[in-house]
Amino acid sequence: MEIRNAVEQLRAGSGAAKIFDEPYETSDGTTIITVSRLHWRLRGNPIPVPVGVFSIRDGKALWVPATDHSRIALLGEVIGLAAAVIATAAVLRRPPWPDLSIPTC
Repeated sequence: MEIRNAVEQLRAGSGAAKIFDEPYETSDGTTIITVSRLHWRLRGNPIPVPVGVFSIRDGKALWVPATDHSRIALLGEVIGLAAAVIATAAVLRRPPWPDLSIPTC
């Protein structure tokens, strides 16, 4: 068995299939090819998830990865929530203001 065949079998079994869309040519002569991958859901139906774009102009290819800004925003919200919970727990345990109780003799 050749290495290339083994790699192809691993790729086919991992579910990391890449989907290359039809090339699109813009008015300035740039060819654009979108790339997606299949994401398998719990119910078994796959959905395409964008990976990036190949942009070909004057014989030079440029790869532009797609970023998921909603995932980045969710990470920021989770970190902010965790910081608020930790700060609230610290203040409730020992408030930053001084004790104003009168000591009894």
